[in-house]
Amino acid sequence: MTPSPVEGKMEKKSPELEENEEMAETEAEEDESEPPSHLPFAPPSTSELIDDSTTVDPSYVISLIRQLLPSDLDKEKASASEEKTEKEEPWEESGCILWDLAAAKIQAEVMVDNFILDVLLTNLHASKSPRIKEICLGIVGNLACHESLSSKLSSQEDLIETVVQQLFLDDSSCLTEALRLLEAAIQTSAYATWCEALLSEEVLQRVLWILENTLNSSLFEKCIDFILAVIDNEDVAKILLGHLMKLCLHDIAINLLSSEVEKSGDDMLERTEVLDKTISLVEGLSAVDGFLEVVSSKDKLIQCLCKILKAPDKFEVLETCTSAILILANLFADENLLSVLICDFSFLEGLFDTLPVVTDDIEARNAIWFIMSKVLGEAVEKFSKEPLYGLAELILNKSVLVEESMNVQLLEEPQDESASNDFVRLHGVKTSITRIVQIIEKWLEDESLSRQSDAIERAHSLLNSCSKYL
Repeated sequence: MTPSPVEGKMEKKSPELEENEEMAETEAEEDESEPPSHLPFAPPSTSELIDDSTTVDPSYVISLIRQLLPSDLDKEKASASEEKTEKEEPWEESGCILWDLAAAKIQAEVMVDNFILDVLLTNLHASKSPRIKEICLGIVGNLACHESLSSKLSSQEDLIETVVQQLFLDDSSCLTEALRLLEAAIQTSAYATWCEALLSEEVLQRVLWILENTLNSSLFEKCIDFILAVIDNEDVAKILLGHLMKLCLHDIAINLLSSEVEKSGDDMLERTEVLDKTISLVEGLSAVDGFLEVVSSKDKLIQCLCKILKAPDKFEVLETCTSAILILANLFADENLLSVLICDFSFLEGLFDTLPVVTDDIEARNAIWFIMSKVLGEAVEKFSKEPLYGLAELILNKSVLVEESMNVQLLEEPQDESASNDFVRLHGVKTSITRIVQIIEKWLEDESLSRQSDAIERAHSLLNSCSKYL
């Protein structure tokens, strides 16, 4: 399968762009002098730099590239006390403008046609400055987002090997840009060449080491984005994913998730941005064929997912809850999970409470119905009266949530009868509702039970709602 073009999808502005945009108007008022005669006019606003429709004089781009020649790297020879601030450095100024310009296809092609790759490679080899390396990687990262340039980048002598070697730097900003670049590159038509350079066990171990050990949130996020790009691209996954799994990527991901969940108290889930990113990685892995067979910490994963679904304020951790549901649905291929979860009424209560949270997410909602179909089916078959009636009372306490979700489900079903039957069968909705009816009817039929009138009323209301669906 040929990867879809990634042009424009992962472009990044340099760190200075936001500040420059805020200062642009002030600078325009304060500095009305002519630019140096040896340079063309720069674009009137940095906000236009990444706009493909903006016309930038190619000679201006070329002049900026010339500013990056290693002979201009004077700051590496200066002492720390004598150095200018980063913003005042001519090299950095030129580099950041090119970083921004590289996000636009037209300007990116002009740069590559004028040997910017050779200049950047020279800098990556010659410079010891982390900031210079970061800017070089940032520029190449934006260039890599353009499918039209993929073959030129992949055929540039020594470029891929040099980029991969940057993964062994200790600077978090450089590592972030290197991983962003690789994420873009493996989604182009030249993915195979890049993947071949990543196949080394040493390189993949380094990626996993970064994932496990970094405390930098941006680097952590970009490391996960890179791995998810591997998982999501079938052709790339065939090359790299098996090697990552052999290096225990799955267990590393689960341990990271467990660590994040354990940091939270019983009343809330903390550090939601990190938690969301971590669980998105586990979700991606859970859909991979053979995931269940290689996971050695399955119990730890189930405990994490249950704690997430038991969290009281699920709207505060919406993405995390959604991922937890989808992971559970993927895991239910393992029938042994039923015996673990069927008797955990607090888990079942959390499952029902998640229905309104995922109202707008049909995939997550269908996943809940699928899980319910498995759990409730097991309960009907194996529960004795006491636990079965306890489950009936739990369902009745959540009857409003169940009815509301059923109504939403009915509105979204196809009108064609045969298609509708396939729809509910596929997602377990009809099976779940059938089980609910069986449980409630058994509860109503047992005359030995003392039941409150409002509970009986809720039971009949729920059965009436269910009858519309069956």
